[in-house]
Amino acid sequence: MYRIGHEGTKARRRKPFGFVASCLRGLVVVLLAAAVACSSAPPDDPKDYAARIAAGRKAKDDSFSASDDPIPNASHTTFLPLAYFPIDPDYNVAASLKRIDDATVYELPTSTGGADKFRKVGTLEFVLKGQALKLTAFVPASARSVDRLFVPFSDLTSGTETYSAGRFLDLDRTGTDIYELDFNKAYIPYCYYNPTYECPYPPKENRLKVPVRAGERMRKS
Repeated sequence: MYRIGHEGTKARRRKPFGFVASCLRGLVVVLLAAAVACSSAPPDDPKDYAARIAAGRKAKDDSFSASDDPIPNASHTTFLPLAYFPIDPDYNVAASLKRIDDATVYELPTSTGGADKFRKVGTLEFVLKGQALKLTAFVPASARSVDRLFVPFSDLTSGTETYSAGRFLDLDRTGTDIYELDFNKAYIPYCYYNPTYECPYPPKENRLKVPVRAGERMRKS
């Protein structure tokens, strides 16, 4: 029996195998900056931001250490504490969601050789380290509401510094189409630690052609 290998959806049992220029970049930066400036509270103090991210990481380590799930007790010394890139506020960026009116169910291949079903919510457009990029956001096909977005991605660190199958981000739905896309919160799917979990692989459109050295990484041997 397999379980979903990511944090955004409550783990559940399932059967195995079932499942362009510079002016344009500048315009994106201006629009996103304006949207964020008009949206909510002032940005975190860098020290407060780093402390909040560090506290979240410690809480996750404590939770994993106190249980044999998702990391089995026998593997605690192999994987814990979890490894991360240094906290870098430059990897916390604003993203604009371009909604997709599409009820098509897409099947993403999984770590067990099966497929998991999702629907596309839209495309998140953002600027990272001066480069305009985009990622498709999904919800499980069975979801009754779109209150949490699932963003699987890979990048040029995948397979060397981070898990070869990619990493995940989960975003709470906002009242606007502006999202905080914080790669410092990117995490490795549970199937990396535990083969009883089934993880969807990022689709081709979410394979970033840049290195994202933020968030969770593999422990150095």
